[in-house]
Amino acid sequence: MTNPFVFIVGCPRSGTTLLQRMVDAHPQIAIVPEIDWLASRYESRAGLTPEGMVTPQFLSDLRGLGRYTALPTSPRELEGMIASGRSVSYADLITWLFGAHGKIRRKRLVGSKSVGLVVALRTLHALWPRAKLVHLIRDGRDVGLSAIHWRRSAKLAQLFATWNEAPVATAAVWWEWQVRLAREAGSAMGAGVYYEMKYESLVRRPEEACQALCGFLGVPYDEAMLNFHRSQPQSAPGLDAKHAWLPPTPGLRDWSRQMSSADVERFEAVAGGLLDEIGYPRATGRPSEGSIEHAARVRRLFEGRPLPRAWPTDHGATRELQARDVRDSS
Repeated sequence: MTNPFVFIVGCPRSGTTLLQRMVDAHPQIAIVPEIDWLASRYESRAGLTPEGMVTPQFLSDLRGLGRYTALPTSPRELEGMIASGRSVSYADLITWLFGAHGKIRRKRLVGSKSVGLVVALRTLHALWPRAKLVHLIRDGRDVGLSAIHWRRSAKLAQLFATWNEAPVATAAVWWEWQVRLAREAGSAMGAGVYYEMKYESLVRRPEEACQALCGFLGVPYDEAMLNFHRSQPQSAPGLDAKHAWLPPTPGLRDWSRQMSSADVERFEAVAGGLLDEIGYPRATGRPSEGSIEHAARVRRLFEGRPLPRAWPTDHGATRELQARDVRDSS
């Protein structure tokens, strides 16, 4: 087993922080949170040679790249790698940094949880072919409902032009884009590398879910994963689940009670096909033509790139109407 050992990814608001904390509580595994630039820096070759070798500029940049600065390395250690005169690849440098983190944590296996990497699984696999990729999936209607009320929703509005005028449909296409990209990449990697988990199983049957995950990771299950929250001080009232360090708790977000029927129809008109594929039953079996046409417009204007190969085209509204007719007749 080598580091990076595992990458935990998922669409934002899917519960990845909960899973990160549970895995990080395992006595053999340490998880570094939110290294969103890990793939993009390599893809753009920022501070790297065209061949992917590290330059002094990258090492200079590293100290300012967000939460990665929490890793236990000093500028002198990093500069020493270049001063030694040997070429260091980007993949080897990150492996070394993860290893250094593991030594401080006294854990032999080190991974990362980064929601921004859910659309970059191919790059991660190319850099570290032996790393495990764990994709946490949550019902998109709960994800969308959470994202709309998220304190960072203004950032999503800056990224996607239709967010303010059509938040539900835009959230649906945003969720579908990320989930499809990850599933598409994972399907080409095999069961030994890529693993899907459902958030709902994690919170309703946490021990069973963690045992299955440990089986995939090749480590023994440990009850510490379920008790990650016990080491935290008593939280103040009014905090959300993330900041209160709650244990796995079903029902924190429930679209069936908290989302209007009109919004459910708008969401399912966009992403109903993916809900079907993953096994989340639709609530509205018959979206109106207006909802389907609205969904097609939002999809056409969606700015997220790259797009999955299975991405619906401008004819998505026609296909959804045809699929609706088939469902109605069966």
